[in-house]
Amino acid sequence: MPILLLVTVFVIATCGLVYELVAGALASYLLGDSVTQFSTVIGVYLFAMGVGSYLSQFVKHQVLSVFIRIELLIGLVGGCSAASMFLLFEVVSSFRVLLYGEVLLIGTLVGLEIPLLMRILRDRYTFDELIARVFTFDYIGALLASLLFPLVLVPYLGLMQTGFLFGAINVAVGVGVVLVFWRQLPRPRSLLWLGLVCFAVLLTGLALSERLLDWSERQAYAEPVVLARSTPYQRIVLTQSGARVRLFLNGNLQFSSDDEYRYHEALVHPGLAALPQAQRVLVLGGGDGMAVREVLRYPGVREVVLVDLDSAMTGLFHHNRLLADLNGGALGSPRVRVVNADAYQWLRTTDARFDFVVCDFPDPSNFSLGKLYSTAFYRQLRRVLAPGGRLVVQSTSPFVAPKSFWCVVATLQSAGLRTLPYHVHVPSFGEWGFVVAGTDSVDLPRQLPDGLRFLSLATLPGYFDFPPDMAPVPVSVNRLNNQALVHYFEREWAAYSR
Repeated sequence: MPILLLVTVFVIATCGLVYELVAGALASYLLGDSVTQFSTVIGVYLFAMGVGSYLSQFVKHQVLSVFIRIELLIGLVGGCSAASMFLLFEVVSSFRVLLYGEVLLIGTLVGLEIPLLMRILRDRYTFDELIARVFTFDYIGALLASLLFPLVLVPYLGLMQTGFLFGAINVAVGVGVVLVFWRQLPRPRSLLWLGLVCFAVLLTGLALSERLLDWSERQAYAEPVVLARSTPYQRIVLTQSGARVRLFLNGNLQFSSDDEYRYHEALVHPGLAALPQAQRVLVLGGGDGMAVREVLRYPGVREVVLVDLDSAMTGLFHHNRLLADLNGGALGSPRVRVVNADAYQWLRTTDARFDFVVCDFPDPSNFSLGKLYSTAFYRQLRRVLAPGGRLVVQSTSPFVAPKSFWCVVATLQSAGLRTLPYHVHVPSFGEWGFVVAGTDSVDLPRQLPDGLRFLSLATLPGYFDFPPDMAPVPVSVNRLNNQALVHYFEREWAAYSR
C-alpha cells in the first residue's frame, strides 16, 4: 500500500507539471510572447501550490477520502483545461481571467495533495524517510513530464489530447487508491462511481479531441480550415475560401495567396536584383518557400540554402500539392537545400559565405524571435556575407509600429552595416517595411527579373521614400540583454489593436 501512494506522488508530479506546461504553451500560442506567458503561468502555479499547502492544515477529518476527491478533481479540471481554453478563447471577453483562473485552481489542488499525502504516509515511514521518498518521487515525476512534453506529447498528441490523456491517468490512479483502500474509506462506492464518471468524461474528450479542436478553429477563423497541425514549435493552420489560401502560425496571419506576391517580391528583388553576379543565397525562416520561389527567378543563382526551424513546415510546403503549387515547387528544386535548424545557432557554426541573405522571420513578438533581430545576430550575418554581398530583413509595419521598424534599422547600423529601408503596401497587412543592408553602399537595382506582378523599375524609387507619418524616430538598439525591439513591438501593436 505505501508503494502505491508513492507512485501516486509520481503521477501527481508528472500530471501537475504537464497541466502547467499545457497552460504555458497554450498561452504562448494564443497570446504570443512565450517568455512572458510561461513565466507568469509558472509563477501563478507555484503561488497557487503555496496557497493549497496552506489550506491543507484545515483538513482535519477523513484525510484519505479528501485526498482521493482532490485527485479526481485535479484529473477532471486539468484534463479538460486545454479543451476549455481552446473552445472559449473566441468567446470569453477576457481570456486571461480564464487562463489564470484555471492555473490557480489546478495549482491550489496540487498544493493540497502533497501535504495530505504526507499525512497519510506518516505512520508508515519515519519523518526522514517520508520527506526523502515523497520528494524523490515528486522530482522524478517532474523530470519525466519536462522531457515528455516537448519531445513526445506536443509533436505526436497535441495539447488538447495531452490534457485529456494525463487527466485520465490522474483519475485512474485515484480510482486505484479507492480500490486498494476500500475498507478504510467511508462510502467507497460513491467515490468509485465518481472516479469512473470522471474517467469516462476524459476518455470521451480524448476520443473527440480532434473534432473539438476543429470546431474551436472554425470559430476562430473566418474561412474554412483545410489543414491544422501542431508541431513542437507552433500551431500551423491553413484556411481556404475559393482560390484564396491563408496561412496562420499560432493564430497570426503569415500570408494570403491573394497578395503574398507583393510581400515576397518586395522582400527579395530590391536587394537581389542589384547583385547580378550573385550565385549563393541564404534564406533564413521562410519555410513556406515563397521567398525561395522568388530567388529561383535568377538563373545565375546556383545554390539556395533555406534554414527553417520547423521540419513540419518545410515538409508541408514541399509535399502538399496545394502548398507546393503556391511556391511553384520551389522546395523541390535541385538548386535548393533545406536545413531544419535554429537559424541563430546554425549561423554561428557555418563557414559558408553568401552573396545575398534573406531574413524572413515572423515578427519579433517574443524574446525567442527578438534574438533574430539583435546586434549579435546581425554581426553573424555580416560575417557570412561574401564581399559586396547584401542582406534583407522583413521589419514589420513602419506605419503601425514605427519604433519597431526604425529599431531594426538602427540595430543593423549598430552591427556595422549600411542600410536602405523601404516600404510597400500589402493589402492583407497594410503598409509593410523592409531593410536592405550591406557592408558598403547599397544601391537600387537597374533591372528586375521578368514576370513580376507587382514591382517595376518605374515604381521602385517611391518605395524608398518615407512620408512624415513613417519618418525615423529615436529608438534604442536591440541587444540580447535588453530586447528593446520586443518591447516596442508589443506596445505599438497592442495600442493599434485596441
